[in-house]
Amino acid sequence: MAQVPSSQALLEKIVSLSKRRGFIFQSSEIYGGLNGCWDFGPLGVEMLRNIKDAWWRAMTGRGGIEGIDASILMHPRVWEASGHVQNFSDPMVDCRECKMRYRVDHLFGEMSEKKLRAISKATTLEGALAKTLNMQSQEVTKEQLAEILLSMIEKSDTLFSELVEKELIGCPNCGRVKTLTPPRNFNLMFETHIGPVKDDSNAVYLRPETAQGIFVNFLNVMQSSRQKVPFGICQIGKSFRNEINTKNFLFRTREFEQMEMQFFCKAGTDEQFFEEWRETRWNWWQSLGMPESKMRFKPHEKLAHYAKAAGDIEFLFPFGFGEIEGIHNRTDFDLTRHTEFSGKSLQVHDEQTKEKYTPYVVETAAGATRGFMALLCNAYEEEQVEGEQRVVMRLSPSIAPIKVAVLPLVNKDGMPEIAQSLEKDLRRSMKSFYDDSGAVGRRYRRMDEIGTPFAVTIDSDTLVDQTVTIRERDSMKQIRIAIAGVRQYLMDKMD
Repeated sequence: MAQVPSSQALLEKIVSLSKRRGFIFQSSEIYGGLNGCWDFGPLGVEMLRNIKDAWWRAMTGRGGIEGIDASILMHPRVWEASGHVQNFSDPMVDCRECKMRYRVDHLFGEMSEKKLRAISKATTLEGALAKTLNMQSQEVTKEQLAEILLSMIEKSDTLFSELVEKELIGCPNCGRVKTLTPPRNFNLMFETHIGPVKDDSNAVYLRPETAQGIFVNFLNVMQSSRQKVPFGICQIGKSFRNEINTKNFLFRTREFEQMEMQFFCKAGTDEQFFEEWRETRWNWWQSLGMPESKMRFKPHEKLAHYAKAAGDIEFLFPFGFGEIEGIHNRTDFDLTRHTEFSGKSLQVHDEQTKEKYTPYVVETAAGATRGFMALLCNAYEEEQVEGEQRVVMRLSPSIAPIKVAVLPLVNKDGMPEIAQSLEKDLRRSMKSFYDDSGAVGRRYRRMDEIGTPFAVTIDSDTLVDQTVTIRERDSMKQIRIAIAGVRQYLMDKMD
């Protein structure tokens, strides 16, 4: 029977397997590592590429969506127009004793419901909170309670300090009370400088998202590709955020990869396209093997300043539900702001009404890095097979880093030569791996652990009738076919 370890134990096992098998390494590990930064190893880079390729085909293969690859460094006015210079910040607090720094929303998000309700009964909160709950006329969840408390704290200059003084909030790291500083905003963008002299006049930022590179190229793409609204622009690329507290492996990091698409449409059609893209993106994650039982769509209760509607596709990670993709109706905010700040019109001409208008935007913003982690977590299982524990990564063949292993039963009688020749042939069509080390059962287990969906074994019968055994990872069932038909059989199975 398949078993999935719970919570932290599962995450620790996945991190350990990732390093041992070459999925993910800690960045700069020989120097002690760099917190919040990770390197993709040989298997990791293959799997990540497969995820990105699947996304790219799903976007550009449908027609009406063009791809770009925008620069990481952009004119600083871009980030003023987008609101990142003014608004892309989080309230932070420090512990005066242990020097740890925390985002205020993370402090509340990680508290127990009992603790949150104890805080809500504080004198300065009780009346306002009761009024909010009565307005909702229903029992609130732990997450909603945290949101309500955060909203109240944001509106008050002293409320957080009052809770600290009453010893209702302490430092999660050292456990001390009355040591947290008042909240202050901390901009999450990494700043650097262009040119030999570090000066405010030549400051630029590492992009915190890939979307703005699409917006500023809107007219360039539309005109060069001869597209007409409605159409989309997509790109895959690195983004950077100076997260104070990175955590949960790949879930929150300082450097990550995004897969974003901005769909430009006319006002009045935006709500329809929002619903269509929400369904399309939900189905895409399921096509990679993610079960609906581990997913949910969570609408945003508090919308960003630019949004008309927004929600997240979330996956049930070992630590709870977490976002893997956001779907947003951004209205005409982005193109309007870039028109204002650049002085260049980003309007389009409506051939029917003969009028100019600024398109609305429906955004799908998926995390390649987070999606990679979600698919790893979803695939990991342990089961008992003939009295032994088998660890298996049930990755969809489309994203598995290695598609097939070719194994000679023994290293003699010409079996290695036949296996090497077959592996070389398969390598032209799919990522394959030759392994002749150890007992064949042990080699099967190694392939199971990294998610390889098929294994082909060359044995003594191969020498007689030119047939081989193909073993399927999940069921462990074996069939025998002619060696000449192996490549086509595997390609049909992949499809």
